[in-house]
Amino acid sequence: MTDAAPPSTTSPAPGRAVLIIDDETTLARNIAAYLQRLGWSTEIAGSAEEGLARYAEFRPDVVLLDHNLPGRSGLDTIAPLRELDGSACIVLMTGHGNIDLAVSAVRLGAADYLAKPMALSELRLRLDRLGTQHQLARAVDYYQRKAADHSGLDKLLGPSEAMQQLREQLQGLLSAEARLSDGDAPTVLIQGETGTGKELVARALHFGGPRAARPFVELNCGALPPQLIEAELFGYERGAFTDARERKIGLVEAAEGGTLFLDEIGEADASTQVKLLKLIEDRRYRRLGGLREQQGDVRIVAATHRPLEQMVREGRFRADLYYRLRIVEIQVPALRQRGGDALFLARHFLAWHAQRYRRAVPQLTQEAEHLLGGHRWPGNVRELRNAMEQALLQTRGDQLGPRELQALRPLDGGATGTAPSGEASTGLTPGEDLNLARAERRLVEAAMRQAEGNVTQAARLLGISRDTLRYRLDRLQLREDADEHRPA
Repeated sequence: MTDAAPPSTTSPAPGRAVLIIDDETTLARNIAAYLQRLGWSTEIAGSAEEGLARYAEFRPDVVLLDHNLPGRSGLDTIAPLRELDGSACIVLMTGHGNIDLAVSAVRLGAADYLAKPMALSELRLRLDRLGTQHQLARAVDYYQRKAADHSGLDKLLGPSEAMQQLREQLQGLLSAEARLSDGDAPTVLIQGETGTGKELVARALHFGGPRAARPFVELNCGALPPQLIEAELFGYERGAFTDARERKIGLVEAAEGGTLFLDEIGEADASTQVKLLKLIEDRRYRRLGGLREQQGDVRIVAATHRPLEQMVREGRFRADLYYRLRIVEIQVPALRQRGGDALFLARHFLAWHAQRYRRAVPQLTQEAEHLLGGHRWPGNVRELRNAMEQALLQTRGDQLGPRELQALRPLDGGATGTAPSGEASTGLTPGEDLNLARAERRLVEAAMRQAEGNVTQAARLLGISRDTLRYRLDRLQLREDADEHRPA
């Protein structure tokens, strides 16, 4: 079964249904006739009571609500309308209005205010704008609910003791946060290898906590050049730099009241680290090019696969930010440390992918189970998920065996089994060059050669995003080499 389609936000006229509640019959009919010519569906009600009854049946995108109605006034009708539908988009109309009435209407939940007499062209512009905002709000609500449905402690799968301990740690943290008197949740640092599911942990903390109804916003600090991360986080004012043609809010502002998840925090440069520390300590930030500081209410969750403590000792990461981030520290275990979870997850992902492709779920042969159980999983859960999708697509019968699991062959051609008893496998050979920068260059070059210059395929082999690989190609000055490898 597939998810229901989200609300469309690209139709020519975003709002298509209007309820007009007005006792001036001639005016109401004129407005209705005008809007019908523009393709809107309209209904007319002559009183507040009739309008409430019509709303329940009609469910319009926008309500045009006159203030001076017989009996209950328009202002007194806003609250009952919003009780029927908390997302009701209401425009209050009056010929005897003032600023106090407008303010009162907005406080009660009206989206806009119109003074009579009104130009029909102005009414059209207002309705187009409100219809767009209303439908965008519904789309955001849809994706927020979808994200919540796919997040939570129950999505951290695996019966192993390591995963049970992780779930218990998270449940303990969520229970403590529920008792907070000030709602100021502690910062969290999630550590673990690439592909272990650090984002799932961050989502479980957000959607299982008191900020679940607010935004969950994420930024991969390794996916952008350092000079762009600051602008993405804090936004900028018009004219802050050459291409800043208009003001742009940052992700901190977008996450107001919710959670800001900073993945690969170890990639953040020194300038960004300083501003993040100020945000955490003082709850204040400033847009690029801005003169005024803003107050921010956002919970910070960071994640990294890098050894931050070692980076602090080497002077490559600020000690004060590191200790401020790790108020709560969570270690996500690698898949090879999770006992029989690999086989459990393999069956889960196989069934999941089969549902996506509307296929029958093939049975794993004994040989396939042995191969899955003995693999070292350097790419962790992400590698396993992708391997099972590839295996399913190669399966033609009702059984899945070693032939369909060719993706488990390591890139260096070595064996996939576990290390000899009592010996930890490092995947290294005696005398091998361990310089990190040179090793990164070798891996990127090897992936680009194997993918014949295709950046998307090379990124998939490396277990990173395409944008991250493009950034590394630029940093390593390999973009020209990549172009040379691309097939004509």
